[in-house]
This record gives sequence, structure tokens and C-alpha cells, in this order.
Amino acid sequence: MEMAIQVTYRRTRRLSMRIVKNGDVHVSAPIGLPRKEIERFIDEHREWIAEARKKTQEHQDRRAAFYNQLPLQTRAQGDEALKRLKNLVEPMVERHAQMMGVKPTGITYKAMKSRWGVCHVRTRVICFSAYLLLLPEWCVEHVVVHELCHLLEPSHNARFHALMDMYFPRWKEARKMTRQNV
Repeated sequence: MEMAIQVTYRRTRRLSMRIVKNGDVHVSAPIGLPRKEIERFIDEHREWIAEARKKTQEHQDRRAAFYNQLPLQTRAQGDEALKRLKNLVEPMVERHAQMMGVKPTGITYKAMKSRWGVCHVRTRVICFSAYLLLLPEWCVEHVVVHELCHLLEPSHNARFHALMDMYFPRWKEARKMTRQNV
């Protein structure tokens, strides 16, 4: 597996590095630090780099395997997923919105891999990921309540968490389960 090393000079006191999703190494170095010291730092951490790249690749493979469980390559597959998703999500939205005293102006669906749902607070439109179909139903319900709570509190502050506690007491457990699935 080919690897690129990117060095960025910053206002920092020490050298640090991280592995990014594609397996490349990003090194942050104090401004003015000689290149030789950076190269030595990288050489001293070759084992760590190899192990971290391996873990990153394993994580990417698990993630890809998870999302590949839902075929969305053809129009028919997309239509079928959308139908199943609407049947799953919309009754939950209706039930919880009524209980919470909120009303989204619209519900949309996309094949998002970076997030399970998005609440556009200004327009009051909520968008859900098609990949919710891969989660246990109670985890989907957690996402629905989470997005509806944003209609009452836009940010993830203490009030938001108190609303989650009130409307979906097992939200922390559901979030943990959801993260374990991916």
C-alpha cells in the first residue's frame, strides 16, 4: 500500500502525526524545525505508522462492507429503499413530532454516509440517510427524535441533551449501538 507523507509547518511546540482515511501520513511540525529532525521523527515511528495505517484500512473496509449491504446502484434498488425508508421513518416522525409539539415542513431522503440525518433549522426540513435501513429500528427512532429535537434546540447544548433525555431516554445507548454497527 503506497503512502504519502505530508508535512505542514504550524505554530506548535512539538511534532505530531496522524493517519488520514486514505492511509497517508500527515505530520505537523513547528515552524523552522529542520527537515532532518522531521525525517528522524518519522523513522522512529515507522512501527506506529504501519500499525495505524493497518487499523485505518481495517476501519475503512468494515465501513465499506457495512454500507455495501444496501444496494443502491440501480433506479429500482433506490426506489425500493426509498419506499422501505418512508414506511419506517414517517410513522416515527409523525408520532414523535406530535408528542414533542413540533412539525417539520418536509422530509427528504438521501444516500448519505457521513451522517444519519440533518435538520435544516431555518426551513424546518429534515433529511434522513437511506442507510438508516441498515440499523436496528430503535436506533432509527433515536435518529428521528434527535433531528426533531433540533426543531426545538438547534445546537447540541445542555438543553438539547435534556430534550433527548426526555423524549428518548435510551439515546446514549442507541448512539453507541449505531456507532458499533458502522
